[in-house]
This record gives sequence, C-alpha cells and structure tokens, in this order.
Amino acid sequence: MTLYLALTLAVLGLTGGFFSGWLGIGGGIIMAPLLLYVPAAIGSGVLDMKVVAGLTVVQSLFATGSGVLAHRKARHVSRPLVLWMGAGITAGSLAGALYSKYLDANVLLAIFAGLALLAAAMMLIPYREAEREPRAMDVAFNQPLALLLGLLLGSVSGLVGQSGAFIIIPAMLYILKIPTRTTIGSSLGIVFLAALAGSIGKMATGQIDYTMALFCVSGALAGALLGSSLSAHTKRKHLRQALAVLIAATAARMAWDVAMG
Repeated sequence: MTLYLALTLAVLGLTGGFFSGWLGIGGGIIMAPLLLYVPAAIGSGVLDMKVVAGLTVVQSLFATGSGVLAHRKARHVSRPLVLWMGAGITAGSLAGALYSKYLDANVLLAIFAGLALLAAAMMLIPYREAEREPRAMDVAFNQPLALLLGLLLGSVSGLVGQSGAFIIIPAMLYILKIPTRTTIGSSLGIVFLAALAGSIGKMATGQIDYTMALFCVSGALAGALLGSSLSAHTKRKHLRQALAVLIAATAARMAWDVAMG
C-alpha cells in the first residue's frame, strides 16, 4: 500500500466518521461509495466491493463507538432500545457476514443499492413529532417488534458489510415511532453492536485488510467526535432532511452502477 492510498483512506475515514456522529449512521453508506470511487478517481488505488465491505464494517465499529459515547453524554441514548433492537441486529449481522463470503461482489453491490432505495423511499414519508422531545429514558416502544426488525435488517446489512443504520434509522422513525434525537443517538449504539458482530464475521473469514483498516479507523475516531458535537446543535427537522438527502443520493448512485454494470 502506498503512502498516497494511506492518506486517502485516513481522510475518507474522517469523512465517514463525521457523518456517523452527526446523523447517527455507521458511516458505511458514506464510506462504501467513497472507497469504491474516490481512490480510483484520484489515482491512489482501486478497491473492489469485497475489500470495501471489510473496511467499512471496521470503520463503522470505531466510528459508532466514539459517537455513541458522545450522544450518551447528551442523554440521547435509550439503553432498552439499544439492547432489544441490538440483540436482533447482532445475531442477524453475524449470520449475514459469515454467509457473505459465498456471494459475488456484484450481488453485494445490488443488495446495497436495493437497501438504499428502500430507505430513501421511507424518508419521503411525512414525519410529525411533539414540539418538545422526551428524554431518551422515557421513550416507550414495542420490544418484540424492535427485536424482529433488528434480526431482519441485521441479516441483510451483514451481507454487504454495512452497519445498516441507513435503513435502521427510517425503521426506528416510521415503524417504532422513536423521536429524532433518540433515534440518532440510540442507532449508534445499535449499529455498534451490529458492526462488532460483522467485524467478527469478516475477521473469521479473512475479509479484512488490517493495514488499510488502521488508516480508516484513525480518521473515523476524530470525525465521529466532530460530528457528534455538530448534531447536538442541529435542529431535528434539519437532521431528518440531511438524512433523506444523503440516503437518496447514495441510492441513486448505487442503482445507476447496478443498472450499468
């Protein structure tokens, strides 16, 4: 690996970590397109989807770990929600990560695009919530449904090496009816568990380039702290709008690549 590629990975890790802390995503929805296209575009290297999948799940692990600590300090993390939904996602993500070894890289890309399109469609649904958001510890939710959603979403996200926050967040907002800030803060805890399981699966099957991952992680840790600070000062409406734009843009780009490839 060249120094140029190492620096590129660190900067991309910083970018993914920032969005993770700001919007509650694991960074995969940002990192996957960046790792696929930016190194090739600037001449620092070419990474295929399987290498990218391994890097994004490790980057998500450290970015969400850093981000959830910051959001927990601001009291935007619901521990029961993290435990119930996280249990399902952890089991599903581990199974998906182990099975992903047997899938073609183009199949993984198509799955990722389909998930992003579904998430983008959900974010177009009008959303209403109370003017004053309740404390995370006071938020009630359907526990069996949270567990089931976690299992289903985790199994698919594990296949593509993503933490799955880009589909988890719309599910929490529109299906479980969780307030925006609690959704963002708690999703980081949930995604951390998913990324942990996914990382174990990828490591067990030799799908992670540790040298590349080191540079991604170094940038992700700093980026997550910066993003978490910004999130606390961003209006809820603007957080949802930013999520919708981000998911829609990624869905469109991935769908185009699948159609052309």
